[in-house]
Amino acid sequence: MIPLTLSEIRDVTGGQVHGVQTPELCETVVIDGTVTTDSRDCGPGSLYVARVGETADGHDFVGPAVEAGAVAALTSRPVEGVPCVVVDDVQTAFGAIARAVVDRAPELRIVGVTGSSGKTSVKDLLASVLSSVAETVAPVNSLNGEIGVPLTVCRVTPTTRFLVAEMGARGIGHIDYLTRIAPPQVAIVLNVGTAHIGEFGSRENIARAKSELPQSVPAEGLSILNADDAFVAAMAAGLASRVQLVGLDPEADVRAVDVTLDERGRAAYTIVSPQGTARVSLQQSGAHHVGNSLAVAAAALELGLSLDQVVAGLCAAEPASRWRMEITDRPDGVVVVNDAYNANPDSMRAALDAVAAMHVAGERWAVLGGMLELGPDSDAEHAAVGAYAASLAFDHVVAVGEGARPLADAFPGSEWVPDTDAAHDLLEPRLCAGDVVLLKSSRDSGLRWLGDRLASEGGGLTTPPVPASSREGDR
Repeated sequence: MIPLTLSEIRDVTGGQVHGVQTPELCETVVIDGTVTTDSRDCGPGSLYVARVGETADGHDFVGPAVEAGAVAALTSRPVEGVPCVVVDDVQTAFGAIARAVVDRAPELRIVGVTGSSGKTSVKDLLASVLSSVAETVAPVNSLNGEIGVPLTVCRVTPTTRFLVAEMGARGIGHIDYLTRIAPPQVAIVLNVGTAHIGEFGSRENIARAKSELPQSVPAEGLSILNADDAFVAAMAAGLASRVQLVGLDPEADVRAVDVTLDERGRAAYTIVSPQGTARVSLQQSGAHHVGNSLAVAAAALELGLSLDQVVAGLCAAEPASRWRMEITDRPDGVVVVNDAYNANPDSMRAALDAVAAMHVAGERWAVLGGMLELGPDSDAEHAAVGAYAASLAFDHVVAVGEGARPLADAFPGSEWVPDTDAAHDLLEPRLCAGDVVLLKSSRDSGLRWLGDRLASEGGGLTTPPVPASSREGDR
């Protein structure tokens, strides 16, 4: 983190300092370590942010945070014996601290990324490309909200050149708020789908929310919009910034031609850009990553990388975040594709397409769970996914959980099970060498853990534990 004193944190948050004997000591307490909402991640020089979460009150863990090395805490009430900046609203104050970090990094270039699906894949790919030339900070997993963006920003150091900020929204105004914490010089809008449509009410409202990102970009900046998504392309009207369209559309400024897929469904294509043309071969499975990588290329070229550097970075980038088209080759010949971090109708279809494009010696299995936050159209959306799977080359569909029943009804011969244990018991004796099994669902279904379990079987190795930085919850 860019060092801040306790007095600076007090001033940017408007809070009150408690637990320091004299005002002068506020100048000597320096936060230059990890800023975190999880006491287990604290170390020397840390600031512990004591959130009150759904399952825990962070104030109960201030003591352990200090024992681990934290020098201060951001709190909504004093904690005895600990230097605290006490504020009315911890979340708002945390955002103000993050903005103070940005303001102290005048050379920092910020790229904001949003979309109904693909945000995490794009930020991983962009971070990989940019870090090949300069120090880059990007979110761990999917830290893309009012707490996640400040957590990412506070990892910026005096030598950080690029910040990739993933920005999600559950309502109008959310992204606008995030852009005031991390104001982007470059914006990427991937797509407008049906994720969270139960909360937004319509795709038009989702588009309005996503458009807040390019609307925040200044005239000298660049907005990168998906030419293949009509909702996104329409955002170009009235923007202050320059605009580049990316995609397969022949009119796109950065586009792909001559797209091919290998036996694992990995795309290769020729990129056509104002800087020239070159052949790109991706390591990620799924044709949808063509559009993702074009957006990354446009951003990296805008930030000063050469076309050769961009292509080399795209070709070298490996999948980075867990449970996103995570492919495991078991020793017994079964291939497990764990894409169960989260799901919406668009990402479900993209995952099904990706596995349908793979060369499979045996049978294709799709183990699909429920999709959340779809509102009154939930049953219809699940049924549509089941029908879509039936139109592809899948031999079996296993629907898991009550929410997935309509999906099972739409795939002739599918099987429904109540939970992941039952799904495992169904799959374990029937998977054979040459089979490919896809797991996809919203995160609450537990399918990601079923995918880990299946990946470790068949004589395979145990899946690595989840890193501490990706733990959920506040402590």
